[in-house]
Amino acid sequence: MFGRKKDAPAAQEVIDSTRPAAGGSTRVSGKGAPTPKRSVQEAARKRPLVPNDRKAAREQGKTAARDDRARMRQALDTGDERYLPLRDKGPNRRYIRQFVDARWNIGEFLMIAALVFVVLSFFQSLAVQSAVLFAFWVLIMAVILDCVLLRRKLKAKLTAKFGGPLSGDLWYGITRALQLRRLRLPKPQVKRGDYPA
Repeated sequence: MFGRKKDAPAAQEVIDSTRPAAGGSTRVSGKGAPTPKRSVQEAARKRPLVPNDRKAAREQGKTAARDDRARMRQALDTGDERYLPLRDKGPNRRYIRQFVDARWNIGEFLMIAALVFVVLSFFQSLAVQSAVLFAFWVLIMAVILDCVLLRRKLKAKLTAKFGGPLSGDLWYGITRALQLRRLRLPKPQVKRGDYPA
């Protein structure tokens, strides 16, 4: 009463009857292979902690690191996002670089002015040294004011375009503005006055 009917087809017979003829396409339903045992899967994933040939592994690691450095250096020259260092990646950072590189920054001339002030300070005249010191402090105050204005502008632009600056974005822009344009990395990709949209 509750058992299987004697004349019901077996499961293998049902599969054989649904399988297409030899001339038709053979499409396997399901995954087509039995699930491997856990021990087999774990054995396939096992790698030695220390390679057998340490010298070859060390050379291979050095070659890979050298290739990575070369790609990163190339990306710093061309602005390729894929290989840039982590601190320079992302649309926010690209926008900040373009905005800072498009404007004239007083801070980028600070190092040149400091070198000139050091040379002028060797003069024995007290009047010259006083004038140099006063001019240097005026320049420092101008740089601070320029950085404050840059920070405010960057914050407004990033809020309008991206919904707000991420952590470290504003400081990234200020430190880039304090570098000489020729020495900035990644190298500037825009001309002065070409502000990003």
